[in-house]
Amino acid sequence: MENTQEELKTHLMQADAEFRRLAEQHASYHQQLEALEAKSHLTTAEEVEEHRLKKVKLQLKDQMNAIISRYRAQHVA
Repeated sequence: MENTQEELKTHLMQADAEFRRLAEQHASYHQQLEALEAKSHLTTAEEVEEHRLKKVKLQLKDQMNAIISRYRAQHVA
């Protein structure tokens, strides 16, 4: 059984297609945010996009954490 959070994430990346899809989207949004944050000045549209990306990224993280919690609940018993 997975001992750490990172080991569990690695296992789920290999074993759970939904978790893998969410993690890939999360990483994509993270890269987009880094590109925006690297700019010295954001336009209004870029600020709106930054806010949207942060919200969506957080929603994805919540979904990934729900999968982790379900997995732990199923495999602890």
